[in-house]
Amino acid sequence: MGGGEGKDDHLAIQPAPDELFDDLSFLLARANALSLAAGNAALSGHGLRVRSYSVLSLAAGATRPSQRELAELLRLDPSQVVALVDDLQARGLVVREPDPSDRRANVVVATDLGRTVHAQAAADARAAESALHDDLSAADRVTLTELLRRMAFPSRG
Repeated sequence: MGGGEGKDDHLAIQPAPDELFDDLSFLLARANALSLAAGNAALSGHGLRVRSYSVLSLAAGATRPSQRELAELLRLDPSQVVALVDDLQARGLVVREPDPSDRRANVVVATDLGRTVHAQAAADARAAESALHDDLSAADRVTLTELLRRMAFPSRG
């Protein structure tokens, strides 16, 4: 069919070059892409994607993050956070409230509906994560989590 191979068919025929199997950045990027795809698929039934779910998760917690803090933690441009919060707010899942420590800033807080949607979405996200990491032992998952935590938050570890 002259170049009509599917993306997955091509990858099945030609695996990545050996040097990529030892390239940590490539492996992290590929694992991230697989994780995002699985997460987005699991969250789609809730009208969420991984980024909006992350904002909702943080808003549903006790920390009451500001939009600036969300941008820093999620490593997103502040304008991206504004768009994510706008969407969640339009759906009635979060509200913006004045930050008690800085009246110029807003904190993002989940509504009751937001906490309900978050709880349902979290169960689906955990199931997708579990399926994605099915080849890892429980000990490997703990080790991987610790290593990624140290990489993502070097000042904490």
